[in-house]
Amino acid sequence: MVSERLFRKSQIILLFLLLSSQVNCENANKDGHINRYLLVTRHNIIAEKNNEKSPMQVGNGEFAFGVDITGLQSFVPFNTMSHWAWHSDPIPEGYKVEDFKGQVWDTHARPVRYSIPNDEQRQLSQWLAENPHRFNLARIGFVLKKSDGSPAKIDDLQNTSQQLNLWTGLITSKFELQGQPVLVYTVCHPEKDQIAVKVQSPLIQQGRLAVKINFPYASEKGKSGFADYVGDWEHPELHKTILKKNEKNRADFKRILDSTEYYAALQWFSDAILLQEDKAKQPHQFLLQPAAGSSLEFVCAFSPEKLPEKLPSPQECIAASEQKWSEFWSSGAAIDLSQSTDPRWRELERRIVLSQYLMAVNEAGSLPPQEAGLVNNGWHGRFHFEMIWWHGVHYALWNRWDMWDKSLVVYSKFLESSKQRAEQQGYKGARWPKCTAYDGREWPHVIHAMLIWQQPHPIYFAELDYRLHPTIETLNKWKDIVFNTADFMASYAFLDKKADRYVLGPPVFVVSENTDPMQTINPAFELGYWRFGLRIANQWRQRLNLEPVPEWNQVLNKLAPLPAENNLYILYEGIGDMWTKYNFEHPALIGTYGMLPGDGVNTSVLGQTLDKILSVWNFDRTWGWDFPMLAMAAARLNRPETAVDLLLHPSAGFQFDEHGLATGGPFPYFPSNGALLTAVAMMAAGWDGAPDIQAPGFPKNGKWYVKYEGFNIMP
Repeated sequence: MVSERLFRKSQIILLFLLLSSQVNCENANKDGHINRYLLVTRHNIIAEKNNEKSPMQVGNGEFAFGVDITGLQSFVPFNTMSHWAWHSDPIPEGYKVEDFKGQVWDTHARPVRYSIPNDEQRQLSQWLAENPHRFNLARIGFVLKKSDGSPAKIDDLQNTSQQLNLWTGLITSKFELQGQPVLVYTVCHPEKDQIAVKVQSPLIQQGRLAVKINFPYASEKGKSGFADYVGDWEHPELHKTILKKNEKNRADFKRILDSTEYYAALQWFSDAILLQEDKAKQPHQFLLQPAAGSSLEFVCAFSPEKLPEKLPSPQECIAASEQKWSEFWSSGAAIDLSQSTDPRWRELERRIVLSQYLMAVNEAGSLPPQEAGLVNNGWHGRFHFEMIWWHGVHYALWNRWDMWDKSLVVYSKFLESSKQRAEQQGYKGARWPKCTAYDGREWPHVIHAMLIWQQPHPIYFAELDYRLHPTIETLNKWKDIVFNTADFMASYAFLDKKADRYVLGPPVFVVSENTDPMQTINPAFELGYWRFGLRIANQWRQRLNLEPVPEWNQVLNKLAPLPAENNLYILYEGIGDMWTKYNFEHPALIGTYGMLPGDGVNTSVLGQTLDKILSVWNFDRTWGWDFPMLAMAAARLNRPETAVDLLLHPSAGFQFDEHGLATGGPFPYFPSNGALLTAVAMMAAGWDGAPDIQAPGFPKNGKWYVKYEGFNIMP
């Protein structure tokens, strides 16, 4: 039975942590380094109410488990997701993937076939858009009963409180049901796709608390591409759950969803039994019923392969989590703003700390993350190649390259299919997809087919890797990717013989995706990025003692200048009503000097363009990473006050809730978190050519005291 002493002690600890987080102290050790424990734990997440939209999470980068206020998924069907969990619906009868025709568009007086849906193959086009998709592995939650035996509802809970200890990765949840206390510890193993749970409550002895595990089908037919709660719970006939064995303290399940198979194992370390109350109506639902005592301890693991006979115990999981998270926070970079007098320092620091945690939980796995990480599904769980930059560049700048490098394998994995894509369209090199899954097959869509700003990304990433690891091994690792990317970029640029210059587009979609692709030519950001990419690719050939590629230099030397009118850069050449009709979505033209180092940029014109954007842009119709992108431009222009203001912009599209989850697109929107971390790193450590001063991107107005360590300089 849970004693009052235990609850009072936990309340005292919680109060101490809450009070200590309010102390504005000297946050450094005796040797002058940042006291990272104090820095991190003053932002431990504390909640007192349930949030039906935003989960608290535990995870390890490859796998994550979202919980409601009970510490499990009891009243809100939050998701259990992994980067390896993908599913495809059966393809429409009579079709094969290779049957897809796409559409042919005129491209500089030649026909080019693009991956765009066509009316003749509507079913196949839709199937290709939706498959494969990520899915929810299982829902694990409490079954709570009131004293009269009726099921408890969330409104029946009193004195709810929850805390995530960032330093250990442990969630502690407390609540009462009709005066009976419940204490729950939830943690994720740092190396295995496994959660561990410890529960203490007198409700166990009274037979009023059990744990339910329920397996859904992968998706609901006809569901849109955005889903907070993933899974179809209404069609049990579409999938199978095979209970492989049910022993004294262990149950193993095999899951079959069409052609997808995976495994789950439930192991308990206290007296309990596994029941299936209604196999006919609920064939995928099981109940872990404690048999006696006042505690319940169990683990639940998932895998695409059979699970080992022995799983780590809850205590082993907690110990492993404590070690892993303390190592995480003690490594890499850190920034402490606590001695600042600007009252906004705490909120900015909170966003920075929580963003690091969330990115490590959701976005440090074997594949690039989707926009919603492992919280829910957006765009059917696909990842966007153009957004890999905003999801991952911060890892290089925060000296955590290994956490990102494992997912960048997609460039070597998809190199051959990207070369085929380019060849089929009449180009050299490799044309990278826009939106895809683990298989590299592109989602047919007109924007996906015409977007190009993702093409130079791997050159940027390779350069980051080389700056951190300037070895022949790094050059060999990336050279085929860099050279094939540059080959495509050079062959994609079209020679306008009349003007004796190379142009980009049409057809092309700019970053903001809000212009007519058939009218768009020479978009500003893309021209700047093309210059950067070809310049760096040339440097890679020099490092490898290889001869230059004449076509690269020819395009680089004759590429059209960044388009400008009235001393302002514009989205693309010849655009009309630029500042009234197109002053929404991404102001990416500013990214040429901020996100990028400024190839082809006149900084005076860029500065005036930033002023214009700040005065007329509709910031309620932008995306979360736009604000850090603008902040980086302001920093390079020596306008640090503006940079900080942008990182704390009041727009509804750039807010961070109590869990650190960010707005800026379909919620949550992790590019907001990644962009924030990238901008902060740049503003602290600087960039190539930055002033040789402390934290060059932060204000020197006496209100900001910035202590930082471990960052790498941005290109």
